[in-house]
Amino acid sequence: MSELRQMEFKKKTEGLEVGGMETEIGEDIVQDTDTLALIEELLDERIVRAVREMGFEKLTPIQEQSIPFLLKGEDIIGQAQTGTGKTAAFGIPALQKIDPESRKLQVIVLCPTRELAMQAAEEIRRIAKYMHGIKVLAVYGGQEISKQIRGLHGVQIIVGTPGRVMDHMRRNTLKLDDVRMVVLDEADEMLNMGFREDMELILGQIPNEHQTALFSATMPKPILDITSQFQKNARMVRVAAKELTIPLVSQKYYKVKRQDKDAACIRLLEYYQPKLCLIFCNTKVKVDELAEVLKKAGFRAEGLHGDMSQHQRDVAMGRFRHNSTNILIATDVAARGIDVDNVEVVINYDIPQDIEYYVHRIGRTGRAGKTGQSFTFASARELYRIREIERICRTEIEEMKLPGAAKVLRSKAYKYLETAWELHEHEDMALMKKYLQKKMDLEGCDAMELAAAMLKYQIGDKGPEIEADDEEVRGGRFGDRRDRFGRRRNDRGGRREEGAEEGRRSRRGDREEERGNRRRPDREERGNRRRLDREEERGSRRRPDREEERGNRRRPDREEERGSRRRLDREEERGSRRGNREDENAGRVNSRKHDREGSEKGLAFSFPKKKKK
Repeated sequence: MSELRQMEFKKKTEGLEVGGMETEIGEDIVQDTDTLALIEELLDERIVRAVREMGFEKLTPIQEQSIPFLLKGEDIIGQAQTGTGKTAAFGIPALQKIDPESRKLQVIVLCPTRELAMQAAEEIRRIAKYMHGIKVLAVYGGQEISKQIRGLHGVQIIVGTPGRVMDHMRRNTLKLDDVRMVVLDEADEMLNMGFREDMELILGQIPNEHQTALFSATMPKPILDITSQFQKNARMVRVAAKELTIPLVSQKYYKVKRQDKDAACIRLLEYYQPKLCLIFCNTKVKVDELAEVLKKAGFRAEGLHGDMSQHQRDVAMGRFRHNSTNILIATDVAARGIDVDNVEVVINYDIPQDIEYYVHRIGRTGRAGKTGQSFTFASARELYRIREIERICRTEIEEMKLPGAAKVLRSKAYKYLETAWELHEHEDMALMKKYLQKKMDLEGCDAMELAAAMLKYQIGDKGPEIEADDEEVRGGRFGDRRDRFGRRRNDRGGRREEGAEEGRRSRRGDREEERGNRRRPDREERGNRRRLDREEERGSRRRPDREEERGNRRRPDREEERGSRRRLDREEERGSRRGNREDENAGRVNSRKHDREGSEKGLAFSFPKKKKK
């Protein structure tokens, strides 16, 4: 029987080889009911026992094709996204080749983040559950290196980030002489994080012949450069294009205005009430803000991003794994190590900057043959990015309307009643009925009235309706086609949609008028405030200037006036004294003549001299 299975497996794997070096997953293997049975005879029975306990019956496509090549000792290049079972694809062959009697390092696995390293190490330990003497250790930054050095004694498998592995190599705490296998997991992400030089140094310093397995969601040129330099006759294993977005995940998007995203997120959580939900944001700030919003709304939510300490991240992940928190909000980089079963819903609060991240995100649900749902929020100006994702990923993302307030209220009521009814056979029901009867007698109401009041108290009122973002945006590269005058054309590029266009213009005009009416009082008020401020400023500047100027002008006038009056008084006094002396000396002479003579000597009001004829 074992020979028959091996012949059948060999026949299938050989039939999939394309061009001798490249293999693409076919439908015949995916449809097998128990693909694990085909390789059972090639594996240690302790590995098979552990894998069966983990729920493996049907190998994923990447596992189905990678494991045989790795067991043969060949190098492979595996292209598959996160969540397709890559850890088991290299973990099972690695454990099969380990010598438990040797307490030396034999396998190195490089991962881009500490979370992914911890997750991969944990999964390999689970596969090695019944293989006594196998020691697996995760090494990563943010943890005390002296503690890691103590733990390295007798380790056969190291799973770590490139930077920390390089630290141990420099300290000579890692001996590479007995390394038989090196795995680069999420190689494209390690390149994006700047680990290329570390990866090349690590690969270049392994002295003996060894096997190299590289797994990546994409295959950019730097990845191919590494493979050509450090691999020999590597097998290329690709997941077929139709597997790129995982068919078991239902993909939907909602047209939501930016300011309504928080409310839309709460609306979906209240309506679907998932047991486990992942929410992705593009920034660390938004992760923290949304976590606070959801906590205030009564949800058990936690944030996860790179600015958190390692202890905080471990606590958040632990709560999510053990269901004490059912909503985890994360950035893309921090989420690389999240590998939690039974995630029902993934919400893309922000559309990812890189389309490849969309595949990584929704791959967190719909695992192990289970269905999942992914929801994406997009404003009217972001719809072209939804079209771009559909085109590149060869998938369809269905547009949906947010559930109305009445639907959400009904869903909450049914969920609460269903949960409450599950307790109806509890031993304390008789006591509860007694309390209810007492309350009904006291208030004079029936059971229906009391139950309705209790239900309303529990689920609250209907929330406000959330309008979709239906603002008209001129089509771009992936949007609606328009002619050179900006008019919409139908799919055949034919006639102008006159009625629809006129209606849109009218609605736009109404919106602009409404905005203008709202803005006008605001603008007038702002203008009035600015004018008052300017007048006050000018007045404050002018007052001292004017006062000083007036003071300067008044001073000389007053001084001159006082001086003139003093001079007049002195001249008048001198003149009167002279007149008295002349009167005394000359007697009464012609007074007019004396006045004229006095005038000539400088009296203030003298008469002019008469011209001689």
